[in-house]
Amino acid sequence: MKKLFGIALLSLFMATSLPALAEPVDLNQADAETLATLPGIGKVRAQAIVEDRKANGPYQSLDELTRVDGIGATTVAKLKDEATL
Repeated sequence: MKKLFGIALLSLFMATSLPALAEPVDLNQADAETLATLPGIGKVRAQAIVEDRKANGPYQSLDELTRVDGIGATTVAKLKDEATL
C-alpha cells in the first residue's frame, strides 16, 4: 500500500511538471480571453487584437500583429510556436 501511494504521488508530480501540450491558438478565430493566455499578450492587448482583426480583417502572417499597439517583433517571435493563423 505504501509503495502504491508512492507511485501515485510520483505520477501526479510528473504529470503536473510536464508542459501542457496545447494546440496553438488561432489568432483569427480566438476570443480575447483565449488570446490573453498567450505569452506577452494579456487582456488589454488581446482585446486590441480582436478589435484590429475586426477593423482590418484576418491576419495573413504573424508579423501583421505588429500593427497592434504594444506588440513588436520580440512578442511575435515568442508566439511562433504558440499561435497559428
